[in-house]
Amino acid sequence: MSVWPLGVFSSIDAGLGVKLEVAQELGVPTIHLHAPHRENRSPESAQEYAKRLQEMGLQVTVMFAGFEGESYADIPTVQRTVGLVPREYRAARVQEMKEISDFARAMGVDVVALHLGFIPHDTSDPLYGEVVEVTRDVCDHCRGNGQALHLETGQETADGLLQFLADVDRDNLFVNFDPANMILYGTGEPLEALRKVGHKVRSVHCKDARWAANPGKEWGEEVPLGQGDVNIEAFLQTLKELGYTGPLTIEREIPQEPERQRQEIGMALELLASLRKKLWGEQA
Repeated sequence: MSVWPLGVFSSIDAGLGVKLEVAQELGVPTIHLHAPHRENRSPESAQEYAKRLQEMGLQVTVMFAGFEGESYADIPTVQRTVGLVPREYRAARVQEMKEISDFARAMGVDVVALHLGFIPHDTSDPLYGEVVEVTRDVCDHCRGNGQALHLETGQETADGLLQFLADVDRDNLFVNFDPANMILYGTGEPLEALRKVGHKVRSVHCKDARWAANPGKEWGEEVPLGQGDVNIEAFLQTLKELGYTGPLTIEREIPQEPERQRQEIGMALELLASLRKKLWGEQA
């Protein structure tokens, strides 16, 4: 596969990604796939999906987990509802995360990922220790399936994320870097953060956003790729300097407007293809 193969965030029956048919129509070779609903995660359906994707010319490079009850309505709601941090949902979601890992293995996918949730900034907080332990548990399950686990950036600073990765201390734990999320959550300048965590980055989302008036208290605004504050060319240049050559996966979260979503993803693919050629020349 070439340097920086292009991709999109996609879904079969759930999640914010475009449908598989749209991914095929866009002509990308790779996708991040939102794990389907539990009733569609049988071993038989795994084989069916794997065959279908092969016929469509789509390679799943990461399978993303999402859970019932998660809401991204605003930052406090994310803190209460997202990932494995909230105690009331944790046991059921850890079990489901392991099921998703097993399903991904059945499909031949060797990376699973998720938004872990808001990890406490204070490492002495008992909740912090609980999240370290639960992440180790999930990492160990993934290891048994020959998989890496990627944590998507956004809810914590780069320094906080590095501390957490060190405390979990698992060599199959890495980062899915989303520069827009740093802006949306107000947790740090994306390029500065990328340089800090770059040695742990194994997958990326290409997404753009503008800063909120009160970062960290209010959401930033997600915008089409190239129209926000990320500086996509500098983002890609930094990835190149860090030695990252994996997929560039576009995520555009406007599923309620499928035609606009498709159009903007198409424009984003053109932008990434032109920047890839500019930065890599014939190697691209």
